[in-house]
Amino acid sequence: MKQQAAKSKTRRRQLLAAGAGAAALGLWPLSAVASSPTNTAEIAGKGESAAAVKTLRYAFQIAETGFDPAQVSDDYSRTITPHIFEALYAFDYLAMPVKSVPLTAAALPEISNDFKTWTIQLKPGIFFADDPAFKGKRRELTAEDYVYSFKRFADPKINAPLYAGVEELGIKGLLELRKQAMAEKRALDYDKPIAGLRALDRYTLRIELEQPRPRLLENLSSSDLLGAVAREVVEAYGSNIAEHPVGTGPFVLKQWRRSSLIVLERNPGYRERYYEAQPAADDTEGQALLAKFKGRRLPMVDRVEVSIIEESQPRWLSFLNAEHDLCYIVPNDFVTTALPGNKLAPNLAKRGMVLHRVLAADEAFTFFNMENPTVGGYTPEKVALRRAISLGLDVEREIRQVRRGQAMVAQSHVVPHTSGYDPQYRSEMSTYDPARAAALLDAYGYIDRNGDGYREMPDGSPLLLEVATQPDAQSRQYDELWQRSFNALNIRVKFFAGKWPEQMKAARAGKLMLWMMGNSAGSPDGLEALQYLYGPQSGNQNISRFRNKEFDALYERMLVMPDGPEREALFLQAKRIQAAYLPIKTHVHRIRSDITQPWLLGYRRPIFRNEFWHFVDIDLSKKP
Repeated sequence: MKQQAAKSKTRRRQLLAAGAGAAALGLWPLSAVASSPTNTAEIAGKGESAAAVKTLRYAFQIAETGFDPAQVSDDYSRTITPHIFEALYAFDYLAMPVKSVPLTAAALPEISNDFKTWTIQLKPGIFFADDPAFKGKRRELTAEDYVYSFKRFADPKINAPLYAGVEELGIKGLLELRKQAMAEKRALDYDKPIAGLRALDRYTLRIELEQPRPRLLENLSSSDLLGAVAREVVEAYGSNIAEHPVGTGPFVLKQWRRSSLIVLERNPGYRERYYEAQPAADDTEGQALLAKFKGRRLPMVDRVEVSIIEESQPRWLSFLNAEHDLCYIVPNDFVTTALPGNKLAPNLAKRGMVLHRVLAADEAFTFFNMENPTVGGYTPEKVALRRAISLGLDVEREIRQVRRGQAMVAQSHVVPHTSGYDPQYRSEMSTYDPARAAALLDAYGYIDRNGDGYREMPDGSPLLLEVATQPDAQSRQYDELWQRSFNALNIRVKFFAGKWPEQMKAARAGKLMLWMMGNSAGSPDGLEALQYLYGPQSGNQNISRFRNKEFDALYERMLVMPDGPEREALFLQAKRIQAAYLPIKTHVHRIRSDITQPWLLGYRRPIFRNEFWHFVDIDLSKKP
């Protein structure tokens, strides 16, 4: 253990030295370098021992894109932003089923009977973190900050990737304000009042909607996107705002080396906020956590260091060597050794590690670009091609060989733990039948005409599938599995690798033919997942660019309906449309297995949120 501790300390010194060199070379954003602490004792505070600093360390497997709530869409950036910014509400940390509780709001909203008018009182005395943009003055959070933050999504100059989700709320006057800016080819007029977003006074916000939105409270619980930003900060940093996040949350950004290291520290000006939660009476784990932490001031850790380690082996070894406190998703390559029989390996258990395993509210899927001339389109032969590809993919083998059993076969795009999800529902989405796939291709004219062993298109032109992928070891395993499947169908395929952020940009621009990616639910509403098939979301959440009037009509009806049997029946119809046209092949719902070191306390994997840092603690007495 002493030898391991020495290695860990040596590694930390190397990282600190490397970090100093990177700063000298200008590899960090200017603000990060300027505000970075010079030593650990400075982080701890005057008179406090460096050893007393509680630092949470873990790794992302994919790089972030930035930290401006209006400009992010990926889960990794959206894990950072809710620890810096705060929405009006948040999901209770321990409650299941989940419930929204006030965060910066003073109480739950006052809602009109038709779900169109929402009036919210803010808590006075909440302040943004100190920043030069405030010119030495403390800046209090006001209702006007939320008016501004919502409007930013509609600014055409920002081109917010998830604007369509905000537009979908139907805030009165917001779309018209955006259209005016677009017509005049300028930025949004933030000073022009609109009926749907009004600060009635310093602490009172009123939201008025065109149509009922019974689940708006869930949207208002998304700090990753709808956390308040200050106008002075945005205007001070301009196009560099993604590098200068300033919010009212428990942490502030201190260092950022793109695609490498993200460091946050406790916000020294954070208000007095204490651990509170409402676990169910029969939730043994939740009740134990509440008993242990109730009344503790948040956050409980001083510093968070997030490394970007794309390859699974170094990510896993960093955890085993105690350089990381949390293994956030055990890499598939190491599941059989770390989790034999889905139980924590005895050698890890002896070290005091703890396994946290849940069926996540998420999915892995392959989208087909419906505007692509090869795989897109709505004619019978195009539908037949996509269905044949689906039938030819052995998802059970994918789960066994690549995912190492950490998933279950999906039947639709609606994910577990959300409305619309039915564990009894079955569809062709989960069927593996290569003989039937080959028969479909033959029947619709995808045959080998020139004798080279590969099928051509019905018009005789080459049939070539171009599959986007990533340059990491796990992605190569998926590629090999796909290659085997396409070889069995005599379909020629070409794989091209790229970093995830670049592939995502290309996908949104409609430049990819097909790509496998993932999605995690942000709320208990299953309609969120169906945004990926909703026509008006094309180019945003609807990455496949699928357009179907019947589906869109169902979606729009579900938007305004309260939860209940009638809405569940519409979900069923929507899932059947997905299975019929197959713009998206949903592969699996993933099982997430995390492992914590014995000194990381209070961890519980979030279901519908990305924030948890302020609810965990580090027991320094147990650290090597």
